[in-house]
Amino acid sequence: MFLIRRSFRVKKGTARKAADVITRIGMMYEKSGDRLPSTVFTSGGSVPGPADTVYMEWLEEDLKSPYRADLKKPRNEDALFEELRQYQEESWVEFFEVYVPN
Repeated sequence: MFLIRRSFRVKKGTARKAADVITRIGMMYEKSGDRLPSTVFTSGGSVPGPADTVYMEWLEEDLKSPYRADLKKPRNEDALFEELRQYQEESWVEFFEVYVPN
């Protein structure tokens, strides 16, 4: 099992607006059957951590290519990512293997 974290550095003061779009992106992938539910959270502002940063995490059984042939592209994917672009400055992805004790 793997935890995937996608982090977004967004323009100053737009973290909550970006988090709303990112939440809708996660729900879109969940509805398409391509992803388990995701959690979206922010740092900075009222909590410690880098300001103007939004995170989305979800679990995956296996790491799979986003370019695989059997991937179902959600209908409104392009529109949501276009909406996110007005807030996003950069993003990166991290992968963690979830420890399961024997």
